[in-house]
Amino acid sequence: MDEQHPAPRSKPARRRFHTDVVTDIVGYRLRRAQIHVFQQFIARFAAHDLRPADYSALALIDANPGSKQIEIAKALGIKRANFVALINGLEGRGLVERRLPANDRRSQALYLTPHGLEQIAVFNKVQADFETYCVDRLGGPAARDQLMDLLGRLLDAE
Repeated sequence: MDEQHPAPRSKPARRRFHTDVVTDIVGYRLRRAQIHVFQQFIARFAAHDLRPADYSALALIDANPGSKQIEIAKALGIKRANFVALINGLEGRGLVERRLPANDRRSQALYLTPHGLEQIAVFNKVQADFETYCVDRLGGPAARDQLMDLLGRLLDAE
């Protein structure tokens, strides 16, 4: 080739990008799966402006009306200060109310409001549809049960 038209440079060979150094780690896979599941959850609940922790708190309050804030927070693994902020948000939306129990003036019992009871029925339907999606992705109820058992083993190790 002449000086005005040099020969084209060849691209260097692309080296293989190795991901198995992390993708074979249980914790890494769990975290990536959690991120994906949370993204799917957020997309499905976007119209309701509901996050996974919001739904979980509402579901537990619905199943355990009158429970103390600390009981729900502990079940969710949420620090007290963070849980108070979460409940403040749900209370501000008219979904949850705090009441003083007759036998313990130091704590607050949590209840769904009438609006909260209406909304949890809607949220439960969205969650049921999402659970069906997840179970289908796993390969059916037997695979779901196996995954839940395996995850339980990791939790029981504490």
